Amino acid sequence: MKPPVTPTPTLSAPPLSTEGLKLGYGQHVIIPDLDLQVAGGRITSIIGPNGCGKSTLLRALARLLPVGSGDIHLYGQALHALPSREVARLLAILPQGPTAPEGLTVEELVWFGRHPHQGRFPVRREEDRTAVQWALDQTGMKIFAGRPLEALSGGQRQRAWIAMSLAQQTGILLLDEPTTYLDLSHQLEVLHLAQRLNQDQGKTVVMVLHDLNQAVRYSDEIIAMKDGQVYAQGEAGEVVNAELLRDVFGLRAHILEDPDTGKPYVIPYALTR
Repeated sequence: MKPPVTPTPTLSAPPLSTEGLKLGYGQHVIIPDLDLQVAGGRITSIIGPNGCGKSTLLRALARLLPVGSGDIHLYGQALHALPSREVARLLAILPQGPTAPEGLTVEELVWFGRHPHQGRFPVRREEDRTAVQWALDQTGMKIFAGRPLEALSGGQRQRAWIAMSLAQQTGILLLDEPTTYLDLSHQLEVLHLAQRLNQDQGKTVVMVLHDLNQAVRYSDEIIAMKDGQVYAQGEAGEVVNAELLRDVFGLRAHILEDPDTGKPYVIPYALTR
């Protein structure tokens, strides 16, 4: 099945960028002052220890978290000033632990992804049906379309939520710890899917990942965060080194070369603190 046409901005600005961004919860500041640019058409993984601000940043980029101060730009436009429907046509997010009403089927969930493209009184047009079927096909969920979400395995549920995000037809896909609670085979399913969407559809993918080796292997670019700041950003095969592992994670590790990709492969063996 051919993919539906995804509307893409003609702006030359980066898909997402921040200037002087301050984020937190109440009086607790997590990100004090962050300048960042996300490269378009690439897979970028955000790594760092627990509490460093990875998921907080991703939620703010999707406008799920209010900004304390500073700016976020979506294709060069101030994110806070854009209509919600327009944001949802440009950017989709899969948050941690999404929930849905009991009894909702996979196909019903995926249809929610079409809401940004419909009017005040939704009508299921042919282009919407095409987008939903394409999303189900891309994620291998067509055979489960009529099943309720609670009857699926963890990996299948995760793919169902990704299918909903794909039905939005956005150029940017944000994935917040998409492999959490999944066994290894289902983790690789999700990561291979993200890679395929980037390579075949040109989607800009930004993921928060805990597994360093998965982040390096499946990403073009790495953003390493520490204490709410960007410690390092660059090519996945160059950023992860002994200094970063020591300063960001407090680890000593053997760093080998992955024979398949030529990128670093990390084997931790001790703590530095």
